[in-house]
Amino acid sequence: MSRLQHFGWFLARGFGPHGWGHPYLRWNHRWTEPGLYQDSARTLEQAGFDLLIIEDAPSLGSAETIDLRVRHAFGGPKHDPLLLAPYLFAATRHLGVVPTVNPAAYLPYTAARQFATLQHLSGHRLGLNVVTDTGSARHFSPAPQLGHDAAYDRAEEWLDGIRQLWRSWGEGALVVDEESGVYADGSKLDATPHRGEYFGFDGPLNAVPFTDGEPAIVSPGGSGRGLTFAGHNSDVQLALAPLDEQSIRAYRGRIHAAAEAAGRSADDIKILFAIQPVLVSSPEEADRLVAASAHPSEEKLIEIARKQSSDLETDLTGLDLDRPLDRSIFGEHVSEGSIKRLIGKHDADAPLRTLLAAHARLGRLNDGTGFVGTADEFADRIEELGDWGNDGVLLWGDLHPVTVHRALDELVPILRRRGILREEYVEGGLAANLRAF
Repeated sequence: MSRLQHFGWFLARGFGPHGWGHPYLRWNHRWTEPGLYQDSARTLEQAGFDLLIIEDAPSLGSAETIDLRVRHAFGGPKHDPLLLAPYLFAATRHLGVVPTVNPAAYLPYTAARQFATLQHLSGHRLGLNVVTDTGSARHFSPAPQLGHDAAYDRAEEWLDGIRQLWRSWGEGALVVDEESGVYADGSKLDATPHRGEYFGFDGPLNAVPFTDGEPAIVSPGGSGRGLTFAGHNSDVQLALAPLDEQSIRAYRGRIHAAAEAAGRSADDIKILFAIQPVLVSSPEEADRLVAASAHPSEEKLIEIARKQSSDLETDLTGLDLDRPLDRSIFGEHVSEGSIKRLIGKHDADAPLRTLLAAHARLGRLNDGTGFVGTADEFADRIEELGDWGNDGVLLWGDLHPVTVHRALDELVPILRRRGILREEYVEGGLAANLRAF
């Protein structure tokens, strides 16, 4: 029997040049202005989506890859998604908005105050996608770049500190009694002195407490340390894994075990698997696209190499495509998960051409080899994920209105007829809607 699942949209390009490299650029939306994003946010809310997660990377990358990142706008430019959030809140009533934030970029007190402000302004619809990208550290401090696990340690201290500040107003501190004229009781505010390994600050926070919960925390980490962080902190896990039953159940088991090890319930974390479907009008069209992708052109392989170079901040375009990939070319700042996504299931001696060709190939929804198919076939897959206990999915793509409508126009009615997609929201903000089922 079908059951409701949570749906989100992962804005993979971030607050960047939407439409670039696509024919729909000629719709003449201005990516630097809010209208494009507001239009799409309203569509996502009409569709019953829980949240919109906005990717970000504060840095344009290392000197050797900066041109690769900006030449085709794969990795930049990007504007700050935290400052886009208020425009999206103004255009919607229920949709959660989740900008990506990096602990290296915000001192805890400043972060706690800004996030608290947005949580109140939005009706408690703010989420925070906490990432530990270390490649951008040089923009914020001359201190040596942290390693992978140390960056998570810093993020843990940062988030703990922010929560201490949010909770520095004790029970009964906010009085708001017109008759007595007392607005707040200062004796019930906690100074929250913090002197940690990475941060030092004092409270209490100059912002009132929340009425409908703290901002929802999202995390994307797939490493052992990343999963531990999610178990301690996250309300939503942005999940990347093969979408077969064994992989889904194993991944969910690791997240749930991490939550329980932190003294939380498995139900405290909603696990949403990121999927980028290619929806077409007929099974025959899907078969045609899949067959055409089996033999990618040299131009297509170079395009994929550019994209991977941007994501990995490592130039792959000058490497011999017919030689195995030398993993020593990746710096410590490159996550193991990103490298594994490039390599996939191939052996260590597989030539780079083989790795890139695998990323070019498409597969069919109806046989579980990929994500090309009709809206009905995609709904079948989502329903199957629900049978395996899945909490929901994140559709992955640009937020350009053309992209959003292509994905949702036919799919939303099908999902609702099957009882998979919500018809209405509950009051209380993002956290309440995540807990609704």
